[in-house]
Amino acid sequence: MKKLVIATFMAATLAGCASSGNQQLKNETETSVQSKIQEGKTTKAEVKTIFGSPDGVSYTDGGNEIWKYSFAKVKVNGTSFIPFYGLFHNGTNGTKKELTILFKNDTVQKYTMAESALNTKSGWAD
Repeated sequence: MKKLVIATFMAATLAGCASSGNQQLKNETETSVQSKIQEGKTTKAEVKTIFGSPDGVSYTDGGNEIWKYSFAKVKVNGTSFIPFYGLFHNGTNGTKKELTILFKNDTVQKYTMAESALNTKSGWAD
């Protein structure tokens, strides 16, 4: 019986975590990105070597290219696993990182790195 309880707890813990997006951003911070990208110097090829292919590409009215990268790590709230109570109070929390780079010709003109908290509630009472 003890092994069953431990196995159930481990399965619930592992099933409660998920990550998506660009895995290269997983351990990045504003400071670490600042050491890798220099405005006016870093090229598209160098960015692609560091972070891989962008998640999205768009263009400004002036024809400049914008690359976007994102990474999210989400964990299911523990209350979601409580019988009956979890129907009324459940959700997720985690963090999201976004890197947006504006290129002029072939070099980085500007970039932003942002990290924000994610919190969703999806229970009947939330």
